[in-house]
Amino acid sequence: MDKFGFVVLVGAPNAGKSTLINNLVKSKVSITSPKIQTTRSRVLGITVWDQTQVVFIDTPGVFKPRKRFDRAMVQSVWESVKGADKILFIVDVEEKYSEITRIIAKRLSNVKISVDLVLNKIDLIKRERLLDLSSRLNEEFQIEQTFMISAKNGDGVDNLIKYLVNNMPSGNWLYPKDQLSDMPDRLLAEEITREKIFYFLHQELPYSVAIGTENWKRFKDGSIRIEQVIYVQNVRQKMIVLGKSGKSIKRIGIESRRELENLLGSRIHLFIFVKVRENWLNEKEHYEKWGLNYNV
Repeated sequence: MDKFGFVVLVGAPNAGKSTLINNLVKSKVSITSPKIQTTRSRVLGITVWDQTQVVFIDTPGVFKPRKRFDRAMVQSVWESVKGADKILFIVDVEEKYSEITRIIAKRLSNVKISVDLVLNKIDLIKRERLLDLSSRLNEEFQIEQTFMISAKNGDGVDNLIKYLVNNMPSGNWLYPKDQLSDMPDRLLAEEITREKIFYFLHQELPYSVAIGTENWKRFKDGSIRIEQVIYVQNVRQKMIVLGKSGKSIKRIGIESRRELENLLGSRIHLFIFVKVRENWLNEKEHYEKWGLNYNV
């Protein structure tokens, strides 16, 4: 009998949701970086075990929103929860019982969907602290099961997978067996470039950069020409992205192209430009591309 279900990952920024979903799917479907709010909208990761297909939904980290863009991201988290078969509450054990963790726990206590607690980065703290954190969160609301894992090195992930597969409802699959995500190639390419920006410039640059695709052309030999634009909010940010003598943008381009060739299985000709666009955070088109509500 076929089984199918949706599993939504919820947690604070940098709890390790994107790293975990990539581990669960065994492929890169969500970008990661040390910078908070790397994930901007829900990302689907699809995987199959025997007769069970599970769709994992990665969501932006929950935080206290201040601007329209912040509110749109946080709202997308709680919209994603609706209709889920299970919720994984991902907690960074190094952050202990933070204010944001308490806020998320309180919100989850009011949902009518099964919630499992996933304590992540267990390799970084002592076991007694893990047990204390687990006890405190289990006192907050009804948690079905608690898992202690390291999404980065894979410890405990197999047990989590087996549990989820065993607890998915009967149902027909919604996606082909070999499909790993619903993200279009153009958006995937933009996300990979954004990841490289954060990786190389995360100390100097705020997360408020956007990537747009101006041209995408596939040639007869299978190679693809991609022209992207990095939008920043001021000239100072533009100079940071470019780097001295263009070294930063060159490094970003090389690494982005290399990863895209692996993911898309094609030779990539990548051209990246940087433009100042002061108010892009208030432009409706960006919200629509990421599936965010502009009017929140």
